[in-house]
Amino acid sequence: HLVNATTDLLKLDHEEEPQLTEPYLSKQKKLMAKILEHDNVNYLKKILGDLGMVLDQVEAELEKRKIEYQGQKCELWLCGCVFTLADILLGATLHRLKFLGLSKKYWEDGSRPNLQNFFERIQKRFAFRKVLGDIHTTLLSAVVPNAFRLVKRKPPSFFGASFLMGSLGGMGYFAYWYLKKKYI
Repeated sequence: HLVNATTDLLKLDHEEEPQLTEPYLSKQKKLMAKILEHDNVNYLKKILGDLGMVLDQVEAELEKRKIEYQGQKCELWLCGCVFTLADILLGATLHRLKFLGLSKKYWEDGSRPNLQNFFERIQKRFAFRKVLGDIHTTLLSAVVPNAFRLVKRKPPSFFGASFLMGSLGGMGYFAYWYLKKKYI
């Protein structure tokens, strides 16, 4: 995609907008450098190391709140007994880390019990379940829009469409059969 975009930028009519060619190419080079940097395994290891340090700080903060409010009957959150925007942001971040498969490494292994307890409590909140749901809902929200975009660019073949319709018909039949046996 980047190569095609660069080629398109080079095809710009230099007589119409010559002042735009150089900024576009400069931006393209910066974007390419960032993408290559993210493909670097050492850079990824550094980011994961930094993530571990940040989660250690969050664990320490949660422990501090636990000691500070010891003996009081209130549900503890990141900033005390009140559920705040900080808790929402941390919950969403932890949810994304779980979606990426990093929860076992960073808190489900027992290394950060306060963080694990925090994440379990925030998952039980109605608003959290309604908005973020479970991991499978997140996966669907990430995959389905891209699938529709792909279909718009290249419509499915006759075989693909036939398979899809057959699958939907089969699922409908089995749902009917199951409901019929259960309620009749």
